[in-house]
Amino acid sequence: MSNKSFMSTIALPYAEALLDIATQNSSIDDFTKNLSSISSILSQSRELRELLSNPVIDNSLKKEVIKKVFSNQINDHILNFLYILVDRRRISSLDAIIEKYLELNYRLESVVIAEVFSAVDLNESQIEDLVRQIKLMTRSSKVKLVAKIDPSLIGGFVIKIGSKIIDTSLSGKLNKISLYLSTK
Repeated sequence: MSNKSFMSTIALPYAEALLDIATQNSSIDDFTKNLSSISSILSQSRELRELLSNPVIDNSLKKEVIKKVFSNQINDHILNFLYILVDRRRISSLDAIIEKYLELNYRLESVVIAEVFSAVDLNESQIEDLVRQIKLMTRSSKVKLVAKIDPSLIGGFVIKIGSKIIDTSLSGKLNKISLYLSTK
């Protein structure tokens, strides 16, 4: 079992529990905003990620740091959830849990998640055009676009929607030409 599927297996029950709590409290939007905020903070702070995932650091110190960083930014349910993850030594899986929660929530709301890999940052108009095209392709009213930079694409972009991949990148076209020439 790969590390990613192992993390996904661990994350799923926690994500489902979070979604249940959010549904019971009629605060799915609030939970989603809070968890997105946590994810953003974790992605920006390598030190915080390392502190939380370090098994040598005492749980009470981790809880204290969590309280200082997040107490005024997130609701009490999520703060308590973070404490539970620390107690159960699952706080290192927080990114995977948040990712699973968002995935389950988007599925619940019928939101299509599309990943876009491009060689350079996309501007607002390009993002709006992509979202509009993806809505047409998937016949969905809501699309969550996750943009990532991949300089190896040289130019163009690659879109992943579930298991479907649309490759309009220059490196993808060069690979196709290379494959075609090698078969002749």
